[in-house]
Amino acid sequence: MTALSHAWARARATPETAVWGITFAVVSLPLVIAIVALAGRDWYPVLDLAMTEFRVRDVGGSHTPLIGLPGRIGPDDPRLQGSHPGPLSFYLLAPVYRLLGSSAYALEVATFVLAILAIAVALWLGRRGGGRPLILVVGTMLLVLIRGYGTDTLLQPWNPYLPLLFWVVVLLATWSVLDGDHSMLLVVIAAGSVCAQTHIPYLALVIGLVLLCVTWMVIDWAKRPLVRDPIMRAWQWSVVLVAALWLPVLIDQVAVEPGNISLLRDHFLDPPEVAVGFGQGIRLMLRHLDVVHLASDPLVARDGIAPVGSVAIGIVVVLTWIAAFVTSIRLRVTRLVALHSVVAAALLLGWISMSRIFGKVWYYLTLWAWPTTVLMTVAIAWTVLAIMGRRGDAPIAHRRSRAPTASLAALVGVAATAALVASILDAADVRPPEEHLSETLGALTAPSERALRSGAGAADGVDGTYLVRFQDALHFGSQAYGFVNELERRGLDVGMDDTRRVPLRPHRVVDAADATAIVVLVSGDFVTEWRGRPDAEEIASWSPTDDELARYAALEEELTARLVTGGLEDLLPNVRTNLFGIQLDERADESLQRHVDEMLRIGQPTSVFVAPATSAP
Repeated sequence: MTALSHAWARARATPETAVWGITFAVVSLPLVIAIVALAGRDWYPVLDLAMTEFRVRDVGGSHTPLIGLPGRIGPDDPRLQGSHPGPLSFYLLAPVYRLLGSSAYALEVATFVLAILAIAVALWLGRRGGGRPLILVVGTMLLVLIRGYGTDTLLQPWNPYLPLLFWVVVLLATWSVLDGDHSMLLVVIAAGSVCAQTHIPYLALVIGLVLLCVTWMVIDWAKRPLVRDPIMRAWQWSVVLVAALWLPVLIDQVAVEPGNISLLRDHFLDPPEVAVGFGQGIRLMLRHLDVVHLASDPLVARDGIAPVGSVAIGIVVVLTWIAAFVTSIRLRVTRLVALHSVVAAALLLGWISMSRIFGKVWYYLTLWAWPTTVLMTVAIAWTVLAIMGRRGDAPIAHRRSRAPTASLAALVGVAATAALVASILDAADVRPPEEHLSETLGALTAPSERALRSGAGAADGVDGTYLVRFQDALHFGSQAYGFVNELERRGLDVGMDDTRRVPLRPHRVVDAADATAIVVLVSGDFVTEWRGRPDAEEIASWSPTDDELARYAALEEELTARLVTGGLEDLLPNVRTNLFGIQLDERADESLQRHVDEMLRIGQPTSVFVAPATSAP
C-alpha cells in the first residue's frame, strides 16, 4: 500500500465529528480572516445596503418589516414600488446586529454569522448523507464557491448575495430527500425560504425543488408502505414551517393596499419589459456551465457587467453530464441517480428562470447558477468512479457508490487546498462594499452632524426635524440614503419625501411642512448651483484629487464623443446629470459600461447644504 493509501486509511479512521469540525474550521477560515480585516475599515452603507440596515434596525419594534427589500418591481409610481417577497433575512440579521451595537460593522458580522451557519448546515447534510467522504466533498465544493464568489461578496448584506450559500444548502437537502431522507424537506423549506424571500429570482427555483421533493415523496409513499409515517410527519411539519416563515408576507398582503404579493403578481404577469427569452436563457445557462471559468476566474463581475463564460465549454460539459446521468441510471446507483436528478431539476428551473429575466442581464441575477455547475461536476466525477469501481458479483439492485479512492481523495485535497489558499489571499485584502461611495459619505457625515447639532444655517440642533433631498449627477442618490442612515444612527430626526416612502419605509417620510430645514446632498455641477443660492449654507464637502479630476474630465470628453458617434445623442444630458443612467440603458455595450464605471469610481465634488424648509428643491 502506498503512502497515499496509508494517509487515506488514517483519514477514514478519524471520527466523523472530528472530520466535520476540522472541515468546518477550514472552510470558514477565509471568512473569519475577512471579517477580522473588515473590523479595521470604516464602512458607510449606501443605497440597497442602507435600505437593508433600515429594515434590520426596525426589527422587533412597531415598524418591524413584513416584506423584503425594494426591487425593480411594480408601476412607474415610486410610491407603489414592489419589493422582494419577505423579511426573513432581516429577522436573521437582527440579533447579532443588535448584540454588537447596531453599527455598520455589526451588520457585516451578522452577515458573517449567517454565512458560517449555511456552511455548518451544508457540511452537516454531507455528514448525514455520506459520512466522512461526503463531508470532504461538500467542504471542497464550498471552498471552490467561496473562492469564486469572493469573501467580500459573501460578507456583504446585499439581497442578491445573502442567499448564495443557503442555495447550496437547498440543493444538498433536496438531494437528501430524493435519497430517502424525507425529514430533510424541512431544511429545503427553511433554507429555500431564506433564498426566496430575500431575492425574487430564487422564488420559482425554490418552488420547483419543493415540488420535486413532494412528488418524489408521493412516489415513495405509494411504493414503500413502511415509510408512510415518516413521510406524513415530514409533510405535517413542513406545512407548519411554511405557515410560520411566510406569515409576515401574508399579513402584509391583507393589511396593506396594495399588498406586495399583488404587486409581484401584476409585475410578472404584465412585465414592463420583454423577457430575454428561452434562446438567450439557454445561452446564459451554458455560460454558467463553463467549468474552466469556475476554476480560474472570479464569478462576481466587480464592474457590474453581465457574467462571462464559454458557451462551447458549457455544451461539452452538459453533454458529458447527460452521458453520466444515463450511465448512473443503467448502473442503478440510487444515491447517484438522486444527485443527477437534482442537477437536472436545477438546470431546467435555472433555464426557465434565466429566460424570464426582463431588461438588462446584470451579473447578480444569475449568481445562483454556479452551485449547480459545482454539483454537476461532482456528479460526473462520482459516475466515473462508479464505473471504475463497480463489482460485477453484487446484486445490481443493491449497488451504491463506493468510498472514494485514495487517488480521488488526493485530487479533492489539491482542489480544496488551491481554493483555500486563493480565498485566504482574497480575504486578507478584503474591502467594504462600494468603498469609493463609502469614503465620500464618511467625509460628509461627521461635519454635517456637527453643523446640524450646532444649529448652522436653518438648522435647529438635535431637536430639529430634517428633510433630506438630493441632486446627484452620478449615482441617482445612492449616498443620500446612506446619509439618512448615518444621521439616524447618530440620533437625529431625519427622513425624505413621500416619493421615497418605499426605500426608506413610511415612518421615515418627512413632510416639508413639518421639517425644520432641508438638508441637500449634491454632486457635480449641482454643487456650483447650490453655492450660488443665498438661502443655503454649505456644511460639508468632498472632492477627488486634482489628478483624478483631470482623468475624469478626459473620460467625460471621450464619453461624449462615443455617445455621438454611437448614435446615442439622447443620452448626452445624462453625462452631467445622471451618469449611472447611461449604464442602465440597454443600448450601452460592455465597453461603454466599463468606461462609465471608471468615471463613477473617480467621482465628482460632492457637498451638503442646509436651507430653510420652504426652499425650492
